[in-house]
Amino acid sequence: MSCLIVIPARMGSTRFPGKPLCDLLGKPMVRWVYEAAVDAAVGRVVVATPDPEIIQACRGFSAEAVLTRYDHPTGTDRIAEVAAQIEADVYVNVQGDEPLIPPSSIAACASLLLDRPEVLMGSVFCRCESDEYDQASVVKVVTDASGYALYFSRYAIPFPRNDRVAPVKKHLGLYAYRRSALLDFAGWTPSPLEVAESLEQLRFMENGVRILMTEAAGAELAVDTPEQAEEVRRILAERVGTIM
Repeated sequence: MSCLIVIPARMGSTRFPGKPLCDLLGKPMVRWVYEAAVDAAVGRVVVATPDPEIIQACRGFSAEAVLTRYDHPTGTDRIAEVAAQIEADVYVNVQGDEPLIPPSSIAACASLLLDRPEVLMGSVFCRCESDEYDQASVVKVVTDASGYALYFSRYAIPFPRNDRVAPVKKHLGLYAYRRSALLDFAGWTPSPLEVAESLEQLRFMENGVRILMTEAAGAELAVDTPEQAEEVRRILAERVGTIM
């Protein structure tokens, strides 16, 4: 079964313009993500971008990159454009602002579909720390007894009317999809829950696509701001120092 890992990346971030190419210990951020995806060893890896600068940077470290439209409202729409051009059995969405993503988490997400042909979409979670419960930037997920997502929210679900008897699950921004689900997504209008929570995975669920979840290791930090990029530099420098 073939697997294509797609890394959506664009220069036009509101809070951090040009962040895919920000320097992290001598490498552009997108290269750290690309190398983690390659290390996951589950399939071909491509960067999807509307920006020629990113295409050129990827050529500099021998990464495959495809030029996509500028006007995609979400990263999933960008991946759907790639799916329309490149056929594979499974597509894995690895966010371009996750330079610390563990390759094992990418592999765990892909395996949900590679090992189970009946599954249309999969994603991963880790344990949510108590100081993250009220952070709207941290997405939570609740699952059913079979491991499928029941709902994603920026609220700390489930609501603790009684003492919690299970850990809160923190959603990690990795997704695996069948080609049919991606192409269908691109034809659906944004759904009410998606708009309310600003979570595009809810569009799949509102249109009947079940999302199988599995536990995986979380990355220490995604990069949304220059300050977070500086913190990632510190973490990477510590890792390099440990290896050396």
